[in-house]
Amino acid sequence: MTAVDSVLNRVPEPLRSVLIKHREMLKFGIVGGTTFVVDNGIWWLLKLTVLAPKPTTAKAIAIIVAMIVNYVLNREWSFRTRGGRESHHEAALFFLISGIAMVINLIPFAISRYGLDLAVPHVSRLAQEVADFASGSIIGMLLAMAFKFWAFKKWVFPDELGRRRRDGLEAGEEPDPAH
Repeated sequence: MTAVDSVLNRVPEPLRSVLIKHREMLKFGIVGGTTFVVDNGIWWLLKLTVLAPKPTTAKAIAIIVAMIVNYVLNREWSFRTRGGRESHHEAALFFLISGIAMVINLIPFAISRYGLDLAVPHVSRLAQEVADFASGSIIGMLLAMAFKFWAFKKWVFPDELGRRRRDGLEAGEEPDPAH
């Protein structure tokens, strides 16, 4: 029994059936939560030390590291029954879509920091950090996450390729119409 199954067994029934129905989205959310911690931990570490004068660069580096963790966890756990492309093709699509998502993630932060001037000396250090977190780690990340969930399911880990993997079909075999 997997960790997710043992947790789901403890959830009351009305909620359990909803979670089981949306298991893939739940796993994607758990991976997202994990990479949220990775992203923000690295961002704050870099932003408050060696990249203090370059917070956007610090955020981009943090996103790239989190992106690598995200690929491994999504490939091996969230979408493990999907996909089926050659790994280099799948990885290229994943990182292309993640690159687009990184730009989506950085837009609210850049607007906050540079468009609205929510940075020291125009605002207090506390106001700057709250604005950075809200724009870069909440708004940007939620927009990027919604885009990635849709794009990963559609292009990186499409179900029609995963169906062959789940059904154990060899290349060129046709699925049984009864399935």
